Amino acid sequence: MPELPEVEVIRRGLLPLLVGKRIIDIRHSGKSLRTPVPLTTMRERLIESVITDIQRRAKYLLFLTDREDLFIIHLGMTGKLGVCPPELPQAKHDHLFFLLDDGKELRYHDTRRFGSIHVINRESRQTEEPLFFQTTGPEPFSDSVTANYLKKKAKGSSQPIKTFIMNSRIIAGVGNIYANESLFSAKIHPRRPAGKLTMKQWQCLLDKIRAVLKEAIACGGSTISDFVNAGGERGYFQINFRVYGRAGKPCRNCEQSLQKTVITGRASYFCSRCQKR
Repeated sequence: MPELPEVEVIRRGLLPLLVGKRIIDIRHSGKSLRTPVPLTTMRERLIESVITDIQRRAKYLLFLTDREDLFIIHLGMTGKLGVCPPELPQAKHDHLFFLLDDGKELRYHDTRRFGSIHVINRESRQTEEPLFFQTTGPEPFSDSVTANYLKKKAKGSSQPIKTFIMNSRIIAGVGNIYANESLFSAKIHPRRPAGKLTMKQWQCLLDKIRAVLKEAIACGGSTISDFVNAGGERGYFQINFRVYGRAGKPCRNCEQSLQKTVITGRASYFCSRCQKR
């Protein structure tokens, strides 16, 4: 599943290709995604509108238009967005096509169809947009996310720290890969109860979360299976993984064999020497 860095990389790649472009037609494969595609609403609200900005909220991409409507895409597990010539042959899992006034086409490709598409009209944005994101916590880079904020949220919690920081209601966008990497960098065991971290540990972990995410964005994200950016290029942060996917290999800090366990249904990698419980 594309995580925050991958979605941010896609956003940055699409910005120069789409901002200022007018949507002149929308086509659909006829297949549903995780939710039904609101094709009628999309055609009514988006055709002849100009894309004015592309923002990111957690793992969602938000397309703003000159009509002040909001078009939202969640990429699910295998979603991709790319800009190409319209004469390029349609791939099997291409599901949405946005013809632009510069002659190019924005395509949404989703093999497993777990993505979702939403349109919030200008008239209802003031009430619907906050409702749409009401269960999504603040961004990791937000000033509102502090060590004190996290410590208060975790007060009395026996939940494993890895599960806690992956809870999008607490902090948005810290997926499995980057939770593993951040905890290793902070030298915190993934099973440590969240409520037992000290303020110093919370500050260290928050700093490492931000550093790992920034590094991943700079590397173009992580390509585990089929992630590509808006230009069809693969990310390369995976070559910098310290623990993720490296069970049985030597720790890059102490050379002890890395371990793998399952925490709340997710694969978790750690060094038992560097990350003491």
